Amino acid sequence: MRLKGRSAIVTGAGQGIGKAYAARFLAEGARVAVAEVDPGRAASALSELEHLGEVIVVATDISDEASAKRCAAEVNERFGSIDILVNNAALYYDIDNQDNSFEYLQRVFNVNLHGAWLMASAVAPFMVNQGAGRIINQSSSAAYMYLTPPTGNEEFRELSSFSYSQTKWGVIGLTKFLAGSLGKYGITVNCISPGVTMTEATKKIVPESLMGMITFMTAMRKTLQPEDLTGAAVFFASDDARLVTGQVLCVDAGMAMPG
Repeated sequence: MRLKGRSAIVTGAGQGIGKAYAARFLAEGARVAVAEVDPGRAASALSELEHLGEVIVVATDISDEASAKRCAAEVNERFGSIDILVNNAALYYDIDNQDNSFEYLQRVFNVNLHGAWLMASAVAPFMVNQGAGRIINQSSSAAYMYLTPPTGNEEFRELSSFSYSQTKWGVIGLTKFLAGSLGKYGITVNCISPGVTMTEATKKIVPESLMGMITFMTAMRKTLQPEDLTGAAVFFASDDARLVTGQVLCVDAGMAMPG
């Protein structure tokens, strides 16, 4: 058990990739707090995870500063420490890619990017006091996909806000800045960039007609399951990565290959 005795917060762990992270962390011996904004998803996840180990649910809106701070304080009180934060939660399942308004762009930023900063800010004092911690952010292969698949010769109507992709590129930058700021306190900050992962959200958002094309864009001609990402999270959270910080690991079957 590579995470035995450690305490982790996984945001958005009520479904999809976040729930897979929580399950794997529990299997590795960690205590896990499911930080989830949706009560129904939280209750469902708890019923699925509680047989795996010590798990609690903390109602959390990561885009709200007070809520983020309450989450960190409650987890520290319940578990006695906060050793790991996984910033998984994002506006994705319900994202409206057709809304290119500035107002909506701000909403997506408030959750996907600023929410990650708020949670990092909330846990940082506890990790600094401990002299150690692991923050794992989540980006997306969407951050690297500069060209959208052709859909015809439609006339120009408006400039896309690129809301999801913008925020996920921002998460990569945030990772670097946090790593540079927190490293001297024994805190590492790294980032996982998943490829197309077959969650219910992806099945809802990505048109089936494009799935084959997107899969063909990967070197391995594969899509991912949520469980395929958990090994990277465990590595970043473990002692094996104690001197690894500010790094982005693309787990995407070979779609984006930055280097």
